[in-house]
Amino acid sequence: MLRTALVTGSLIVTALLPQGSRARAPLPALLADTGGGSQLITAVAPGPGSTTGRLTWWDRRAGRWYEAGSAEARFGANGLTDGATRTQGTDTTPAGLYDLPYAFGIRSAPAGTAYRYRRVTGGSWWCQDNASAAYNRWVEPLPADCAPGESEHLAAYTSQYAHALVIGFNYAEPVRGRGAGIFLHVNGKGATAGCVSVPVRAMRAVLRWAEPRRRPHIAIGTEAGALSVTRY
Repeated sequence: MLRTALVTGSLIVTALLPQGSRARAPLPALLADTGGGSQLITAVAPGPGSTTGRLTWWDRRAGRWYEAGSAEARFGANGLTDGATRTQGTDTTPAGLYDLPYAFGIRSAPAGTAYRYRRVTGGSWWCQDNASAAYNRWVEPLPADCAPGESEHLAAYTSQYAHALVIGFNYAEPVRGRGAGIFLHVNGKGATAGCVSVPVRAMRAVLRWAEPRRRPHIAIGTEAGALSVTRY
């Protein structure tokens, strides 16, 4: 009888607590979509104009999401924008939910990396030329229809591309002019040109954690508002 009274009293007290005092659901549980897998990365900025925020990687076990790791993140020099309407060359990070096709890097893959990992060579480029048949693709060597000034020579970014994951923004069926070469990579000196970046230790941790068979995705967005990460 006393046990029942205590339990009932506890429920009443919990119900009377302010909303913010109750245990919060993990962020992935609030998203409209997580990609259907059991791993997820969230990259969240305070607002659309923010160039910094937080990257968190999550595991889903027994029907619940658990945080596996977290690090400070950097975004585009001009903040975030809706990935569905983004314009190339605006230095904005595309908000949305994306798959992670493969990993690459100038340095060797961290021990334990399960993702397909492509090593960068002196002939590795990412074509961003809207007129090229290889638009938004890794090319090696650079094809004649892809202008060097409209592409990234991957080996030139020794810090940023030490390790990286391709973010599947505008990748499966590229729309010309929307943007190319959006990655999760190692920090450079400041904000990015549209990618998401993290410290090298965090990038290596993500690569050791990610398992393709668990279909990890990345959700990019803001804490609230039109670009809220929970929309995706």
